[in-house]
Amino acid sequence: MANFDYIIVGGGSSGCVLANRLSENPENKVLLIESGRRDTDRWIHVPATFFKVLGKGVDIHPYASEPEKGLNGRPCITPQGNVLGGGSSVNAMIYIRGHRNDYDTWSQMGCHGWSYDDVLPAFRSLENNESLSGEFHGRSGGLHVSNPRHRHPLSEAFIQAATEVGIPYNPDFNGADQEGVGFYQSTTYRGRRWSSAQAFLRDAEIRPNVTILTERKVARILFEGRRATGVELQDGTIFSASKEIALTAGAIATPKILQLSGIGEAEHLRSHGINVVADLPGVGANYQDHLEAPVQGETHEPISILGHDSGIRAVGHMARYLLSHRGLLSSNVVECGGFVDTAGTGQPDVQFHVLPVLVGFVDRDPEPGHGLSIGPCYLRPRSRGTIRLRSADPNDRAEFNANLLSDPADLDTLVRGVETAIRILDAPALAKLIKRRVLPKPGVESDPAALRDYIRRTAKTVFHPAGTARMGRADDPMAVVGVDLKVRGVEGLRVCDASVMPTLVSGNTNAPVMMIAARAAAFMTGKAIAG
Repeated sequence: MANFDYIIVGGGSSGCVLANRLSENPENKVLLIESGRRDTDRWIHVPATFFKVLGKGVDIHPYASEPEKGLNGRPCITPQGNVLGGGSSVNAMIYIRGHRNDYDTWSQMGCHGWSYDDVLPAFRSLENNESLSGEFHGRSGGLHVSNPRHRHPLSEAFIQAATEVGIPYNPDFNGADQEGVGFYQSTTYRGRRWSSAQAFLRDAEIRPNVTILTERKVARILFEGRRATGVELQDGTIFSASKEIALTAGAIATPKILQLSGIGEAEHLRSHGINVVADLPGVGANYQDHLEAPVQGETHEPISILGHDSGIRAVGHMARYLLSHRGLLSSNVVECGGFVDTAGTGQPDVQFHVLPVLVGFVDRDPEPGHGLSIGPCYLRPRSRGTIRLRSADPNDRAEFNANLLSDPADLDTLVRGVETAIRILDAPALAKLIKRRVLPKPGVESDPAALRDYIRRTAKTVFHPAGTARMGRADDPMAVVGVDLKVRGVEGLRVCDASVMPTLVSGNTNAPVMMIAARAAAFMTGKAIAG
């Protein structure tokens, strides 16, 4: 049995940060275990071709929920990265931290030390921003953050149209104010994807004190009494950890591993014949995700990116990209968007993801023709779901009830988001380009029941599951980890991924997850973050 000081379970956005920072001390022997492959697929590293990676289905895990009442009986298909770098290797590379109030709310909920002012140094320590600096941005971290090298005319038109309906232009969504529309900065560098693996694991994996295992799945954490002492893989291999084990497998896999290890609601674990190590009913509860509903318009002219991935045009794009790392292939496709306060609360509650093409999803074919897709999604869901075991067999998929749109407030927010997106589509800068609205069909918005049914039929995940091992006060019976990310009731085990979020942040979760990992590393090593 091989021995390590630290074992990290999951080589995604957070696991790569942890592996880097824990192994900076050459005396620490670190083992990183990833269930997916190495990130060697060439399409991972070309920004615009992440759709090819998703389409292949090799480097993702397509989790599917049970049939969802809120989605008119459809399951919620929730693809997650299953490759070194995790989500940061397969996502649209949008660099967003969330709103200041997200973290201040965590602090007010009892997660002291997690206010915005507390977490900002960790964000800055990770970031290497090519154009922004000052109070809100770092310039010396490993994570390159860049301005778009390609700006599609339809992206430009969306931003102009949004300002025409009164939404302000915002050049920095991670600065003093999140509200507004603009181009997203992305986790790219010189026209290439800059995943967490590129940013943090490339340096770590050449160190002699780091071992990386890929295509190996962890079955459970092993305990001696209440102390986590090692992990058992699904093939029976056992590794021991003399210091700590960190779970970074994501908000769907992490609670499954915890429950298989005897940490969860005692009655549920006993029903599957699992010995209870710690009775924590919050494990697998509090599931949250961002959901969006499409608003799409067909253009008069063939100006979208439809068809640019084949034939002579694809050859031309690749030639330009190989010569300069510029052009369409350097685009993250979701080039622009924004944050809008549709409820008048003083804080944005809807985010837009905008693509210069008509897109579908795994359960819906794309509309034919050229066009523009606007995806309004709610930012702070109230609906809560669960991840629970079907059996004690690690090979069985978990029972996944996302419970999306179960709270009427979430549906109300999406209604306002769709209505706002339609107004933008009808504004002069886009109206002159759009031949007809294809989704939702014209007139649906004037029938409240029909619009709600449209949202339930078409809403999809934005791939941000969170909250299933949430952080909280010591007297909170549903808290799974403390503010130091240690799992309650046991020793030597922490959760360091999106599972610990008490509430979802207002935006894309890749950067916040890396922030959580950076803070976890500081807790584990005692080394302060220099932000």
